[in-house]
Amino acid sequence: MSQTTTMTVRISGALSDFVASNVGENGSYENISEYIRDLIRRDKERVEQEAFDRLKAELTRAFAAPEDSYRPLTAAEVIARNRG
Repeated sequence: MSQTTTMTVRISGALSDFVASNVGENGSYENISEYIRDLIRRDKERVEQEAFDRLKAELTRAFAAPEDSYRPLTAAEVIARNRG
């Protein structure tokens, strides 16, 4: 079961006006909490997509490498390489 955490965020000026324009009758969100949750979800998705894109690029490079560029590694060598 997930835990609910209450957070307090203080904003003013242009940021406050911007949030207000996105919430309520004229905005896309019913309340500020809904807006903030959506922003966090979108940021989480962005971070996950960036990680996926890095992995995909690395795999693309690996599969494009010529067969003779590969060499056998022991588990200890892989562990040592990843620590460094």
